[in-house]
Amino acid sequence: MANMIVRRLWGLLAVLLGVATVAFVVLRLTGDPVQMMLPPEQTTPEQVAHLRHLLGLDRPVWVQYGEFLRNLALGNLGDSYRYGLPVAPMVLQRIPATLELAGAAIVFATVLGVPLGILAAVRKDAPADVAASALSFLGIAVPVFWLGPMLIMVFAVRLHWLPTSGIGTWRQLLLPAVTLGMYPLAQCARLVRSEMLEVLREDFVRTARSKGVGERRVLVHHALRKASLGIVTLLGLNVGVLMGGAILTETIFAWPGIGRLIVQAISFRDFPLAQGAVVYVALITVGANFLVDLSYGLLDPRVRSA
Repeated sequence: MANMIVRRLWGLLAVLLGVATVAFVVLRLTGDPVQMMLPPEQTTPEQVAHLRHLLGLDRPVWVQYGEFLRNLALGNLGDSYRYGLPVAPMVLQRIPATLELAGAAIVFATVLGVPLGILAAVRKDAPADVAASALSFLGIAVPVFWLGPMLIMVFAVRLHWLPTSGIGTWRQLLLPAVTLGMYPLAQCARLVRSEMLEVLREDFVRTARSKGVGERRVLVHHALRKASLGIVTLLGLNVGVLMGGAILTETIFAWPGIGRLIVQAISFRDFPLAQGAVVYVALITVGANFLVDLSYGLLDPRVRSA
């Protein structure tokens, strides 16, 4: 178990380094931030050169990259070009909103996806299975950028049941959580159905039924427990999906989270702010996957002895 933890930690560090490097390179392909900060018609070349020097953008890219990695190792993400404030506090201020949205989406996906998958497995090839499978395929096929506006159009504009944006109440959280959680819900339902169909054919399930164990206990305490490892793995992988989907969802619903901050930073070519936000998203994602790896030892004793 200790060896597994060490291997995972080294792997997580490599992932963070890769994400930081990709963010550094891709952001610099978007253009010169000085052009966004100074109006061309009112700026002299000397002023442009002076601002580039102040921001350190006149140095070779490899020098900027080396300084970026050094500051990242020291926990210094720099100051925002646009706001002139330290990046770390700005990003940390937005993280709770994103975690609230992602947590609500995970709860939505799990609470509905697991029973839906169990129902589809128990009623295999029945109308309930067909309906659950159709809903799963629909959840995977419908993109966030279409589902979000459609939910706003129906439940906010037409029916006036829910607000279109904002944060603070469950009514403001419901639409973005459903939008963000629909894809993982579909994945969860499909995985649970597949796992349950496989587990229900195993000998220990037939033995439990032959001993007179109730069907609900067989499904929940025997079959679902055996399938829980795959479900936990899927939830861990979906953290990355949720963090990526939060960028679109937060923009659609004006949700003041880290995803919307990334969009705003990229639009302004605010390199330090965008880089810092991306690094924090990667840190949350790999941290969640690390916790999932640790949970394997609790769910499967064979992992602890590895």
